Amino acid sequence: MGKRSLRRKGKSPELLELEESLAQTRVLIAQAYAGFNAAADHDLVESYIYEIQALQARYSYLLRRRKSLESPLSEPLQAPNPSVLPVA
Repeated sequence: MGKRSLRRKGKSPELLELEESLAQTRVLIAQAYAGFNAAADHDLVESYIYEIQALQARYSYLLRRRKSLESPLSEPLQAPNPSVLPVA
């Protein structure tokens, strides 16, 4: 199946790229955990810990970017002005 056939209608190229990056990052996180679980040397274990933390930070960033692209641009929510609230 080609790359074009995997694209869903209505998604921007940037959103599709983000979803691909998220999938790749999930794979890298799984590989880092496997390496961590197999490591016996203290320095190697420590390096896997840093790698996992870095990949998780990247994954969180990509999720925030995807969420910002999926939701329509809207004004931030503000507390209602008490002077314009209806009186019960």
